[in-house]
Amino acid sequence: MTTDLKNNLSLELFPPKTDAGMEKLRNSVHRLAALRPAYFSVTYGAGGSTQERTFETVEWLRREGIETAPHLSCIGASREHIREILDHYRHQGIHRIVALRGDMPSGMGEAGDFPYANELVAFIRAETGDHFHIEVAAYPEFHPQAADAWTDLENFRRKVEAGADGAITQYFYNADAYFHFLDDCRRLGVDIPVVPGIMPINNYTQLARFSDACGAEIPRWIRRRLQAYADDVESIRAFGIEVVTELCQRLLDGGAPGLHFYTMNQAGPVLRICDNLGLGGRGTPE
Repeated sequence: MTTDLKNNLSLELFPPKTDAGMEKLRNSVHRLAALRPAYFSVTYGAGGSTQERTFETVEWLRREGIETAPHLSCIGASREHIREILDHYRHQGIHRIVALRGDMPSGMGEAGDFPYANELVAFIRAETGDHFHIEVAAYPEFHPQAADAWTDLENFRRKVEAGADGAITQYFYNADAYFHFLDDCRRLGVDIPVVPGIMPINNYTQLARFSDACGAEIPRWIRRRLQAYADDVESIRAFGIEVVTELCQRLLDGGAPGLHFYTMNQAGPVLRICDNLGLGGRGTPE
């Protein structure tokens, strides 16, 4: 099985809270860099709660010579604060941004100057022109807070019209959801690249919690199989590698422009999946 991702493999990291976590992230990045991804993205906590750790992670990646795309969420933020962050990244030589609305932090009563992600995208374009390649979020199974499917699609179109260059989807395990989403986008005249987000399966309890929170469906047959494995970690991981590899191959065979892995700062699962896809021999999966 061989695959050509045309340099459009990307990998997501989250900023660790501790020095030990940062060391683990650095080790994972050094292993994952063997895949030669187009870039690593770095998440940004709700309301900027991880801002300093995000900056620290982005700066380390930059010093390592690694192409980086910081996430930037706007909920609760002022225009001046977003302007300062954009200036910070421009001075660092960053040329990619993942522009997101973000979740409203607990206890925050005001949405700030940017209630919606399309307003953030428009602001980035107005402030920085074409300096940044802007990625936005897409939801093949639709955003859990959207009133209905068509409202969610219209929200996505507004982000594209505001100046987005590409999109990364929420993770999913039903390839048909992705392909139907692309069909809907074409009918709306939206033609930017939409890269599927891929979540490796390592821990059923954690995955179920994430999925319930973000509205990503775990198909019943996958959920029941994972439940049947109970505490058999090795069987869960082996099954997860098989399921996610097959999903990735179907997406690529169907014309997906690349893959974006939610690594959870772990190298092994991503390296195993990429090895199955014909991208192995460049990293150490164990």
